[in-house]
Amino acid sequence: QVQLVESGGGLVQPGGSLRLSCAASGSVFGIIAMGWYRQAPGKQRELVAEITSEGLTTYADSAKDRFTISMDNAKNTVYLQMNSLKFEDTAVYYCNTQKIAPVGPPYDYWGQGTHVTVSS
Repeated sequence: QVQLVESGGGLVQPGGSLRLSCAASGSVFGIIAMGWYRQAPGKQRELVAEITSEGLTTYADSAKDRFTISMDNAKNTVYLQMNSLKFEDTAVYYCNTQKIAPVGPPYDYWGQGTHVTVSS
């Protein structure tokens, strides 16, 4: 099992910045990717950004040029630096990690979520 603990959410004005952190613990050997998803009220959960253990990154179009994902492999921690925040970035942000499985698709683990509210 892998446990994920997120931090860094909060209330920010439009145009402001926040940095989310997610630390993985437990059986972390074999983690192949970590990422951030978000879910706004009434909407489906969507990918924001993902980074592999090799440093390859994927961003949603809405996050490109504003958000930066990074990972500290030694600390098993993933970060999401969010700049130029907009009202529409308001959501619960969930940390996700994928861990290689002996057979079949990777295991998926989720954090409890952290709230990000962009409001004036």
